[in-house]
Amino acid sequence: MKKAEATRLTILEKAFELIYMQGYQTTSIDDIIATTKVTKGAFYYHFKNKDEMGLSIINDLLKPTLAGSFIGPLQTDADPLTAIYNLMHNLLMENEFLKVEYGCPAANLTHEMTSWNADFNKALNELTRQWIDAMIDLIERGKTDGLIRKDVNARQATMFVMSGYWGIRNFGKLERSKEVYLPYLNELKNYLETLR
Repeated sequence: MKKAEATRLTILEKAFELIYMQGYQTTSIDDIIATTKVTKGAFYYHFKNKDEMGLSIINDLLKPTLAGSFIGPLQTDADPLTAIYNLMHNLLMENEFLKVEYGCPAANLTHEMTSWNADFNKALNELTRQWIDAMIDLIERGKTDGLIRKDVNARQATMFVMSGYWGIRNFGKLERSKEVYLPYLNELKNYLETLR
């Protein structure tokens, strides 16, 4: 990796950490520069402004993470309902990238940015749509394979599961404990069994 590419990646990674911990709007360019130890000139060489950098965080960091951690586990030959449960369990209880006290980075940015920034809205919608589509496809495959009832509406089931995930992440932030995730996971397992 060339030095300029490495510097850009460092800025994105360190900025993401700050934004994940303290929020997008409260993180200043000066905070990012101080944390990354790059000059202001180096920051502006790579990004026109903070919003361009924020969009790069979504496209260059969050999208690959989503593909690996959120979508990859759904692209399996295993039982689809077990795959969905295992994914949620992993994201909530085992994933080291996602911190209980900070919630879901995509959900945080959605709450903070989409109401006033159309570019963030578009990028985050694309990010979320990939996850939704992957889960819908998995449920549809399960219906085709006879592992899920034919009358199950894949979109409705997906939206129900995902809205529960986003909601319980917020409770985790409030409680600062993974214990709050356990009732959700228990009820998720019960719900998924009703789809068989």
